[in-house]
This record gives sequence, structure tokens and C-alpha cells, in this order.
Amino acid sequence: MDKPLLELSNVSFTYPGAEHPVLLEVSFTLQQGDFVAVIGSNGSGKSTLCKCFNGLIPHYYTGDFEGELKLLGESAEGKRVSELSRHIGYVYQDFENQLVRPTVLDDVCFTPLNYGLADYRERGLRALELTGLSGLGREFIWQLSGGQKHLLALAGALAMDPDILVIDEPVAQLDPQHARQIYDILRRLNEQHGKTIVVIEHHAEFIAEYCRSVVLMDGGRLRWQKPVREALTSVEELLALGIYPPDVTRAALLLRPDRQAAGEYPLSCEEGRAWFGRRADAVSAADSDSAANGRTLAAASAAASPGTGSYAAMEAAVSRAAAEPIVRMEQIRLSYRTIHKTLQPVLGGINLELYAGERVALIGNNGAGKSSLMKLIAGITAPTGGTVQVKGITVNGLPPERLSGMVSYVFQNPEDMFIDDSVRGEIAYYLKARKLADMDERVEELLQSFRLLELAERDARLLSGGQQRRVSLAIGAAVRPAVMLLDEPTANLDISTKQEMTRVLEALRGHVETVVIATHDMALVAEWATRIIVMSEGRIIADGDKETVFSDGQLLRRAGLAETQLMEMSRLLNLPQICSSLEEFTAMAEWRKGELIYGGSC
Repeated sequence: MDKPLLELSNVSFTYPGAEHPVLLEVSFTLQQGDFVAVIGSNGSGKSTLCKCFNGLIPHYYTGDFEGELKLLGESAEGKRVSELSRHIGYVYQDFENQLVRPTVLDDVCFTPLNYGLADYRERGLRALELTGLSGLGREFIWQLSGGQKHLLALAGALAMDPDILVIDEPVAQLDPQHARQIYDILRRLNEQHGKTIVVIEHHAEFIAEYCRSVVLMDGGRLRWQKPVREALTSVEELLALGIYPPDVTRAALLLRPDRQAAGEYPLSCEEGRAWFGRRADAVSAADSDSAANGRTLAAASAAASPGTGSYAAMEAAVSRAAAEPIVRMEQIRLSYRTIHKTLQPVLGGINLELYAGERVALIGNNGAGKSSLMKLIAGITAPTGGTVQVKGITVNGLPPERLSGMVSYVFQNPEDMFIDDSVRGEIAYYLKARKLADMDERVEELLQSFRLLELAERDARLLSGGQQRRVSLAIGAAVRPAVMLLDEPTANLDISTKQEMTRVLEALRGHVETVVIATHDMALVAEWATRIIVMSEGRIIADGDKETVFSDGQLLRRAGLAETQLMEMSRLLNLPQICSSLEEFTAMAEWRKGELIYGGSC
């Protein structure tokens, strides 16, 4: 075997003031041309491990460091971050902080220019070409979509022509189509340009399709490094750590647990189609009992996933018919003036009513207008035309602080809401400002509801991602607003913490009348929402329950979204209902014993 491109030997690291090391005796090798996924639950040490590669640890993030790093066969001891970064490009989770210049071309050229390389412009143009941004060189950064900004951060790393590319959470905050675009580019860089790729990733479907090997971090230790199939079919081991293999793999485990030892579970939908191996006549449209079958199946699915099916949607519709809307938007338009003095439309002709008791999901691609719509409701932005009302009060141009008792906007980045040095202080701050007599009782109630009692005296900025989300939701719920608006509440969370977030969202029901989330997380939408609003290019293109929305593949594609594996599997197996949850899929399969032949080879 060739000499490793990068090698860590017995590396341990402890942050200042921490009681326990975040890395403990980690040994790791990276071979030329590999495509590696680093997985693990939040706080397992994934990002810390990768920050050792280019010397950020221990040179930038100080602490107790032990062990050795070798790059290209040479010890990295005594080498600065700037030297190591010539060989290792890094795209951080908060990638927008890497964009430092006003225009696209200026930004991509910044790093090679800063290194004094005479061909900095040629390097920048080549990096833009590799990432599909060639025609945007003169565009200003703030004009780009989220997906384009992520690609620009990647281009900036590529401009130095590094041997290794590290990307922390490549698809976080991106719609499914942009997420796949990022991974297609990474695959091309790996296969055609010889780049060694390392991704820190929670989405097992992307790992299965694009990566070659997997590193599992657990409590600061490197538990193992395995080929991707061996790694992702270690289903029970991963689930025990709160790490979720692909849905089709988990479904196979539930239906045939006896195949675990053989490692025969499918990783993709195509493999799943062969593995589940159905007879051609298993579901005949001419079946005289098909209508009854569909009703029985729907009942089984509703039992498997209570509260989010058609009954909940029907109940919500009855509630809407008998009530006044909490939020009413009439002929809303929103535009901003560009630096070239032209008007750029963001929202056009929006008519929308939201009612008490609804759990509303706003979905659509990056730039569809989801965040803009929520900011109009919160009074953060004033519309260019039309009227926004919350509980009968017109909010056009009304200062946000006047609305804060009725509307809470929870930002995508929880830290944007933190201003105190303890969780208790964060929640109490807004209540103190309003001089509420029952402040202490409310704070205790919220600490209890959002499972924050043990964290009450901790600094929220030092908590894990999932804990920070819970704090931000408690802050938003503190004033008991009529409407709570959440922007990407599960972004950057591992799958286990995302599922916990669903339970936390349920805790809001006792504090808030209506909850609206903007998200790309289709699993969260399927499990939680009673109403789904689909947006594209600043307009609402669909509004209904999950059965209506998820059964329309063309609609999802138009909105820049993608079916989940279970939805796609439902189509591939010609099942009479599109399954949006693991419970629905397995309930359907159990119901139809004898029609699906399980355990076919992949």
C-alpha cells in the first residue's frame, strides 16, 4: 500500500477549562484519492478531528495537545497553519464566514493572492469553472443564493489546488437539489482531478452513494474506519450510538432482522427494489378489493404515524372553517433595490391565512422566499405592497419589538439569540424587559418543558447544537406568542437530535397557538406538519396535507426538493400509497405479507 497522504498518531486534545478530552488517542490514516465520511453524534469529536489536519488544532484553537500529525510523509510539528493550508482546503460548517470580498471573482482569488502567487487570477477562474460558477464572477456576494455561496466557499478552497479537501456538513442548509449538486462536484473532483475528499456528514444516503470509506467517532475516540458498505450495514451498532443508516437499510432490518449478521441490507433504492423482490402481480390495479385495501392500508399508516395524517389535516380544515385567521396576508409583494438601481423581486402576489392549532411547514428550494415570508409576519421586513395582519393588527412597517408579544422569530443560528451568560438568563431576559409579574414561574416552567433544568446555569454558547436549539425555542416561547416562526430548526443536527427536536416542537403546543417552520427536512415535515405550503420563485405553488404534497413527484422537483428514500421506494414497489415515514412503510409491508418477498439479493 502507498504511504498515507495524512496520518494522525495517538492524538489527544482537551479544550481549555474542559473536564474531559474531546479527542482521545486517535490514530487515523488518509490515503491518496479516498473519499471519506466522518460520522458520529453531535459532540463526538468529528470537527475537532478534522481541524487537526491543517493545524487549526493546536495552533489556532489552543489547549492540551498530544500526538503527531504527518502530512505527505513529513511531520507537521513546527509548521504553521498557512503552510499546511497549501495542501488542505477546508470548507467550514458556517461557510458564509469564509466569504470575505465583495464580488465572486475577488473572493475566489483572495487566498492565492494573499499567498503572493502570480497566477492568482487563473487559479480563481479555474476554481469557478470546476464549481460551475464561471458566469458569476462579477456578481456581488449578497446576490448569491445559499447554494451558490456554498459553492463559492468550495471554489475558494480549490483555488490553492490542495491535495485534500475537507467539507464540514456539505449539505447543511441546502435544498436537496443543491445538496446533490455539491456532491456531484465533489465526486468529479475526486474521480477526475484526483482530490482526496473528507466530509463530515449526517446524511447516510449521500454517504452510501458518494463515499468509499467511513470513520466513526464516538466520545472523542475513533471507533473504526471501514469501507462504506460494511460501515452502513452495521445497523444495530450505529443505531445504538444514535446514528441512522439509510431509511431503506433500516426498513430491511425491521422486516428481516435475521440478515444483520450477513451484512446483506440494501443501501440505495435500486438495491432495495431488488432486495424486497416483489412479484409483478403483487399489486394489481384490477384487484377487486383494491379500494378496501387502500382504506385498510391508510388506517394502518395512520396508526403507525398518529397525528400527522389525513385525519389531522381534516381536523385542521374544520378548525379553520370555524375560526378567524391568526395571520392574514393579502396580495403581498416584496422587492429590494440592487446596487445597479434595479428592483429584484423576492415575493409576488402572496395570499395566505394561518389558523390557531396548525403546524405549518414551509418548503421549497434555496431562494424560494420562505425566510422572507416569515420575516414579513414577524415585522422584521416591511412589504413592498399588500397587507400583513397578525391577530387583526396590520404589521406593515410596525417595529418588530411591538410585535414580539404576538410573534416570535427563531433564527436559523441559535447563537444569534444569545445575549446572557446562562440559559436561565437567556430565557428570563425577554420577560424582564416586559416586567412580567410571573417571570420566575414562567422561566421554571420553560426550563422543565424544554428539558433544560440541568443546563440552567450553563452558558448557552458552549452547549451542543441540539441543546442550543432547545434554548432558542424556549426563548421564543417565553412570551407565549400567538405565532412562532422557526427558520431551519434542524439544520446542522445529527439525525438522533433531529428526532429529539420533533419532541421539543411538541412541547411548544402548550405555549404557542400556531407554529411555522421553514425547512428542507422532509422527514421532519412528514412526521410533524399538519399543513404543508410549497414555495418556488417567490410564490406559493401548493398548499395541502402531506398525502397531497408528497404524492406529487413533479411538484417536488419543481420546488427543488427530492423524494425521501421511502417515498421513492413506495414508487419503485408500486405501493398504493406514498410512504413518508419508516412506520408507514413497515406497516404497509407487514400488512401485505406474502405479496412482498423479502430478502432477495442486491
